[in-house]
Amino acid sequence: MSYQVLARKYRPKSFETLVGQEHVVRALTHALEQKRLHHAYLFTGTRGVGKTTLSRILAKCLNCIGPDGQGDITAHPCGVCDACVAIDAGRFVDYIEMDAASNRGVDDMAQLLEQAVYAPSNARFKVYMIDEVHMLSNQAFNSMLKTLEEPPEHVKFILATTDPQKIPVTVLSRCLQFNLKQMPPGQIVGHLENILGQEHIEFEVPALRLLAQGAHGSMRDALSLTDQAIAYAAGRVTLDAVQGMLGALDQSFLVRLLDALATDDGAALLAVADDMAARSLSYNAALQDLGSLLHRVALAQSVPAALPEDLPEREHILRLAQAFEPEEVQLYYQIAVHGRNELGLAPDEYAGFTMTLLRMLAFRPGTMPQEQAPPQKPAAAAAAPARAAPIAQAASMAPAAPPVRQAAAVLDAAPARTTVPAEPVAAAKAPPRPAAISPARAALEAARNMKRGSAPAAAMPAAVPAPVAAPAPQPQPSSSSSSSSSDMPPPWDDIPVFDEYQEPAQKKTEPVRAEAPPPAPVPEPEPARPPVAVPELGWDGDWPTLASALPVRGVVHQLAQQSELLDCVQEGNTFLFKLRVPIETLCSAASLEKLTAALQERFGRPARVQTEIGAARQTANARAVAEREARQQQAEQTMHSDPFIQTLMREFGATIVPGSIKPV
Repeated sequence: MSYQVLARKYRPKSFETLVGQEHVVRALTHALEQKRLHHAYLFTGTRGVGKTTLSRILAKCLNCIGPDGQGDITAHPCGVCDACVAIDAGRFVDYIEMDAASNRGVDDMAQLLEQAVYAPSNARFKVYMIDEVHMLSNQAFNSMLKTLEEPPEHVKFILATTDPQKIPVTVLSRCLQFNLKQMPPGQIVGHLENILGQEHIEFEVPALRLLAQGAHGSMRDALSLTDQAIAYAAGRVTLDAVQGMLGALDQSFLVRLLDALATDDGAALLAVADDMAARSLSYNAALQDLGSLLHRVALAQSVPAALPEDLPEREHILRLAQAFEPEEVQLYYQIAVHGRNELGLAPDEYAGFTMTLLRMLAFRPGTMPQEQAPPQKPAAAAAAPARAAPIAQAASMAPAAPPVRQAAAVLDAAPARTTVPAEPVAAAKAPPRPAAISPARAALEAARNMKRGSAPAAAMPAAVPAPVAAPAPQPQPSSSSSSSSSDMPPPWDDIPVFDEYQEPAQKKTEPVRAEAPPPAPVPEPEPARPPVAVPELGWDGDWPTLASALPVRGVVHQLAQQSELLDCVQEGNTFLFKLRVPIETLCSAASLEKLTAALQERFGRPARVQTEIGAARQTANARAVAEREARQQQAEQTMHSDPFIQTLMREFGATIVPGSIKPV
């Protein structure tokens, strides 16, 4: 006797043995028990989910006569009567299976419909099962519409398709449609365990799970792969044999990749890629499996109960879930998915795979340029005098002027969008002034200074950035300083305002934009707090520099960057760092614990972090913003003072596109 494949040998013969389609079984069972039978059924779904099997079971339910020959329509066919045995054997006269892929013409359909008018020869119903019905031609569909809508009482139609979108709506409206689902991997594994147990074949559960993943929801494909695995492994289904048969990637390679990412070890990443190349493994499959592994890591972080208990790499997944932040896992997953799509565009698969890994290493959440360079305290200390040098030079070149005008000139030379200075700029305090100066007013002020004999205001930018929101008002230092500054008139009162500028008659006149009304004056910022030096730690108290150099990532990095050191006191052998944080969500228990561990590692002494919520000004983030704005201001001044640019603007009417100047 020839061997019968598992997919045919273990084909379900009743609703009770059907796996994974409970919603269809429930509806058909109730309809059969209540004798509420439709004349046309449409089963849709991907390959190997049970469409043909369901049609045969339904045909047996309609024609079963029971062991005694007196049975009626039932939801539980006996399986031993002539009708049940003949349908299972494929030789029942009144059950006609037709392949629409090879019989798709109107003549084939006409021949079938001509036979439908005759009563069944030895059955209760004549059942027509048309497989892949979407392959029929339009003429064939049109020819069956009338019979499909009002068939003879003894005729039942069962249509099956994998592509219901290609079926005309006139046919869909005449059928009772059931959508069959793909098989979940868990149900496929359970069914394979049952079958291999009946076959007395040894197996490993991880191997069955790998077969279920390779089947992609098709039970027939899973049984076919199992047949192949039994032959490949000589009667024993093992994980190594299935991996070799399917060409699947060993999960240990992926675990090594994530371990290397967790330790920022680029050499280890390339070593894993070289090992995969030596074994001729598929990089496309590797990125696919890496995405699946990252998905399980994300599940372990957010919904641990959703992680299956029988995963062979469960311990590694739980360990990696602790090693990565959630935002890192999400980023790595996105890079892996996009890297797989771009693999065909790479020079070769090795280059595309390694570039995807290096991209994961380069674009880590929370990484800033300050972390890549070693901390340099002298350079950081010299940053404030360097920023103040242009201001002091502009003040020294100007002649003696009233204190109010001199303070206004200092404010004009400073970056316009810096709301809170990182370092003290000048000893003299400036009175309130508008947040921005229009270009026309800036030009008039420059001309006025030149007429008085002062140095040209080359530092005045031609295009001042848009004003930003003013900081919260701070208490005045003293009543005397406030009163003295309030008695003096604002520096812009004596500047005439012209709505337009008239050029000579022989030149074309161009209107000048009307300037907007001056915004509310910006209050004087709070004086900078001096650093809190801690001689016991050998530290000068420069918290922004220390925060930029701490080896932390993600939310902890943002906590260090956006916090301000209020005080650092010694309590016994422990040093208490009092920080002011602007956002309460940054002060989670886990973030504070990681920041404390980083401080203890930095100083080698026990430490504790205490936070309070409030406006933080002397932070590493504020210092970085001030430095970027200073570089931007310097770049704009350089461009506007360039002789070649001025010639283009004067001779050809050229303009500089706002926002196009970037510092290098």
